[in-house]
Amino acid sequence: MKDKKMSETGESLRINMIGRQLKKDFGQKMVKLSLDGGFTCPNRDGTCGTGGCLFCGSGGGGDFASTISDQIRLLSDKWPDSGHIAYFQNHTNTYAPVVELRRKYSEALSDPRISGIAIATRPDCLPKDVLDLLSELNGSHYMWVELGLQTIHDDSAVRINRGYPLAVFDHAMEELNRRGIRTVVHLILGLPGESREQMIESARYVARCGAWGIKLHLLNVVRGSRLAEEMPDYVPFDSIEEYVDLVCDIVEILPPEMTVHRLTGDAPRKTLIAPAWSYQKRTILNKINATLQQRDTYQGIHFDL
Repeated sequence: MKDKKMSETGESLRINMIGRQLKKDFGQKMVKLSLDGGFTCPNRDGTCGTGGCLFCGSGGGGDFASTISDQIRLLSDKWPDSGHIAYFQNHTNTYAPVVELRRKYSEALSDPRISGIAIATRPDCLPKDVLDLLSELNGSHYMWVELGLQTIHDDSAVRINRGYPLAVFDHAMEELNRRGIRTVVHLILGLPGESREQMIESARYVARCGAWGIKLHLLNVVRGSRLAEEMPDYVPFDSIEEYVDLVCDIVEILPPEMTVHRLTGDAPRKTLIAPAWSYQKRTILNKINATLQQRDTYQGIHFDL
C-alpha cells in the first residue's frame, strides 16, 4: 500500500518544502540565486553593535552569494531549465536609504531571467518608507521577506549580540502581515546556553506568528566569527542523530501549510569548525525524512493553535 504521505513520483510529502510550493506557483522548478547586494548591518557598523552576531562570519550569512550571472552559471548544469528568484541574502538587505533599495531591487527584477525576489533582513530595519516600498513590490511581483529572529529568548539574544528584543520582531510581523507580505522566519538551533525545550519554544512561537515560512539553521561554528574566538571548543550537537531528532519534533508542531525553506545549515568546509558533520547536508536531510517515516508522522501532526 502506498504511503499516504508520498506522491505518485515517490517524493516525500511529509514536509511542505518551499520547492514544491514554488513549482505549484510557477509551474516549473525555481532556484534562488544568492545575491550580494553590497549591504552591511547595524550590528556591524556601530548603529546597534559591532562585530556582528556571535555566530556570524565575515560573509554576513551569505558565504555563497555573488551576482545573478555568476549564480546562473554556477547552477545551470544542475538545473538547466529552472526559473530564478533573486535572493538578496548576505548582511541586512533593507539597511540603506529607500532610494538605494529601490534601485537595487529594480535592477534585479528588470533582468528577464528573474521571476521573483526574496529579501533577507532584520526586524529592526523595516522603517515605514521601506515597508511601503516592500508593499509596492509585493503588489507587482512574487516576493517574500526573511527575518533573522534566531531565538525568542531575550537572554539568548543578548548572549549572541542580536541587538534587538523580541518585541521588535513582533511589531515587524504585525506590519508585514498587515500588508499581506509573505514572511519567512529564521531560527538557529544549537545556540550556546539554549536547552532543547527552549529551541522548541522558539519554533512554537514562530508557528503561531502568522509567518508564511520558516528556516531552521544548524548552528555552525565558523572561522572569523566571534563564537569561534570566544568559544573555540563549542559543539552545538553531539551527533547528527541528536540534531535530526530535534528537527523532526519541530516539524511536527509547525502548521501544515507553512512553507519550510531550510532544515539544516552548512558552511564552506574551509571555514567550518563545528559540527564536523554539518557539511553532510544530503545525509542530514535523508535522516530527517527517514525518521519521520519511521515515526509515521509529518508536518503539522502536533500543531495546536
